[in-house]
Amino acid sequence: MALIVKKFGGSSVANAERVFNVARIITEDYKKGNDVVVVVSAQGDTTDDLIAKAKEINPDSPSKREMDMLLSAGEQISISLLAMAIEKLGFPAVSLLGWQAGFSTNSSYGVARIKKVDSERIRRELDNKRIVIVAGFQGLNKHDDITTLGRGGSDTSAVAIAASMRADVCQIYTDVDGVYTADPRKVPKAIKMDEITYDEMLELATLGAQVLNNRSVEMAKKYGVELEVLSSLDPKPGTIVKEKVKMEKMLIKGVAKDNNVSRISIVGLDDTPGIAFKIFNKLAASKVNVDIILQSVGRDGTKDITFTVTEDQESDALKALDALKDTMSYKSITSDTTISKVSVVGAGMESHPGVAAKMFEALSDAGINIQMISTSEIKISVLIDKSEAERAVVAIHDKFID
Repeated sequence: MALIVKKFGGSSVANAERVFNVARIITEDYKKGNDVVVVVSAQGDTTDDLIAKAKEINPDSPSKREMDMLLSAGEQISISLLAMAIEKLGFPAVSLLGWQAGFSTNSSYGVARIKKVDSERIRRELDNKRIVIVAGFQGLNKHDDITTLGRGGSDTSAVAIAASMRADVCQIYTDVDGVYTADPRKVPKAIKMDEITYDEMLELATLGAQVLNNRSVEMAKKYGVELEVLSSLDPKPGTIVKEKVKMEKMLIKGVAKDNNVSRISIVGLDDTPGIAFKIFNKLAASKVNVDIILQSVGRDGTKDITFTVTEDQESDALKALDALKDTMSYKSITSDTTISKVSVVGAGMESHPGVAAKMFEALSDAGINIQMISTSEIKISVLIDKSEAERAVVAIHDKFID
């Protein structure tokens, strides 16, 4: 008998037919004598619909606490419906909200971090031979307020349960049948991989690949939770995410794009020691995550600093910089959301020269201009015009992957 943790995304439970499909997948493992814990996201576009409702009431800046209270309702709907479907099939099930399942988080509403998972209630329900259905994406902070973990947080919920309970299997079900070298819906020649390392998957997830949440991969790597990414609609083996994989010939494991990018430029800054620290310390204190950073060579006693943040953190970043306007001298601050970040990822890049040149050649041949470049040991990212992002992904993918 094994302990199996399964996570199903919103598209997997989008309607009654798909809810029953998921219920059948779950009960097949239960019938074999396994303990089964299931983490579920909100149905279909429920979260987006709830955000739209909030904007109807307060289009400017609704309370983050109240937004968490609102958005947590989506998962409550899906877990109860799935539990009903399982009961309809003749099997015992119980649905639990995040706090009932023992999720304790910090108080960063909207982007809360899991502090611990007290799995006593889950274990008790399993001992009573029930299938346990847990609301992903949510927990409870020290003030007994509901918090949410941010977009893709249900993946993280599933990995946290698997880690805390030392599950034998952690399966992440999506609307694609594994991890591909690019989005197969946009890149016809994309190839499904049998396995991929945590580090490569973490880079792809961080750089825009939507198949897994980057925090879930980070947690899986930290606690040694092996993941399988597979489809809820097409019953066949998926992609295993783990520490080490078999040697493969593929130099590049994937090409990803991220449209959720804003580039912020501070022009004409005083070229004095400590100015970069002042800027990025303030951004950090405002909980703004900064990605690519570029500083120009100083001229006439000034310099320019350009960096990127997610588009949804643009306003927070600009507010943080505005708070510094009386303590630093600059000519102007501008922001631009008409850009995308396109990246290639592969552990083999470190020992193979010429990867950057090959990527830039692909973009040149396609007539696509590069605005900024960022590199690490296993990835290269470029900023380009958003209107050319999909074409860039195809061009780069075709250059590297046959």
